[in-house]
Amino acid sequence: MAGDPNEKTIFDKIVSGEMPSHKVYEDERVLAFKDVNPKAPTHILIIPKNKDGLSQLRLAQAPQHVELLGHLMCAIAKIAHEQNLGDYRIVINDGPGAGQSVYHLHAHLLAGRPLGWPPG
Repeated sequence: MAGDPNEKTIFDKIVSGEMPSHKVYEDERVLAFKDVNPKAPTHILIIPKNKDGLSQLRLAQAPQHVELLGHLMCAIAKIAHEQNLGDYRIVINDGPGAGQSVYHLHAHLLAGRPLGWPPG
């Protein structure tokens, strides 16, 4: 079951300012904020401001998605450095069986405790 790429999500409302968030980073393409239900001492969500049809990672096929995803990863590295995180994990859930509940592409930045392997 895939999310409708055009459906307005809670993350769209955060980007537009309709819903509050505890922002930790923002640039022209991405927004990062603290997760309201953290799974680690540091749990930051990083989202593209313009979803551009990316309700799920599996929909990343257009050339502009390559640049957006690269920008997202570089923003994560910058956030981790600015937050002095040291070791951290990046998680992108794709689909309900993987735990995706908001259909707006997003990455979870987790840190602050030992993160076991395998996850889940």
